[in-house]
Amino acid sequence: MDEVKTLTRERIVQAVIAALRPLDFVNAAWEMGAIAFGRLDDWSDIDICVDAQDDRVPDVFPVVEGALEKLTPIEFKYEVPLPPAHHYSQAFYRLKGTSQFLLVDFAVFKTSAEDKLLEPEIHGRVRFHFNKNDTVKLPSLDRRKFVDGMKKRVERIRGRFQMFNCFFAKQMSRGNYIEALELYYRLVLDMLVEVLRMKHTPARYTFKTYYVNYDLPAEVVEKLRALYFVRDERDLEEKFRAGEKWLLDTIRELDFKDIEQKLVAPERPAM
Repeated sequence: MDEVKTLTRERIVQAVIAALRPLDFVNAAWEMGAIAFGRLDDWSDIDICVDAQDDRVPDVFPVVEGALEKLTPIEFKYEVPLPPAHHYSQAFYRLKGTSQFLLVDFAVFKTSAEDKLLEPEIHGRVRFHFNKNDTVKLPSLDRRKFVDGMKKRVERIRGRFQMFNCFFAKQMSRGNYIEALELYYRLVLDMLVEVLRMKHTPARYTFKTYYVNYDLPAEVVEKLRALYFVRDERDLEEKFRAGEKWLLDTIRELDFKDIEQKLVAPERPAM
């Protein structure tokens, strides 16, 4: 057990990479997530991705599991339910004797997959451990196409709110406060976060609340936090109106030329 207690993030990563590198059907391996933004801390998990030949994707997982088991028993495994035709497969591992936060999040992308979540503007500067024959290329974000997609999304948000915001008043009038609370989160807060991201960090506007404390200005996060915590029915109604106004005001303020200029890759984080 003393050996298990000495397990570090780097040792786990090294064991996995050492097992993957010799495989002729694995082309590349990299880390993403917090490490790609230089934000590793005591609560960070381990996000490892690989590129593998399409027909050999299932063969990668037993190799990784064997490498982990040599370090310490796998206490729990969770396979992400994805359709067979999906472009990647994913599983999470919790290792015995390690921090509950030090999960191994392992994903295997098919070589043929066009999107491997590698655009630096969106996903940060990933850390490659190997990339045989330079098989995996870092894609360039098509800023014009990206912004065009965002414009369409804004119109959907605007139309959805205009059509369904009355549902909130309906459930409040009926005394169905739990339903009204859910509508508040879906109709106001979810979409408010999305358009605030468009304004401040547009590359990750689809990330919902992930990284919100890093991606939005502190004063915006504080204002959002106040809206997320509701005391009672009266407070809910007041915050719905405040969130509604902020949502519609932010949509009107969106400057897509400015947004396109903000779509730049972050500096490479220090290792």
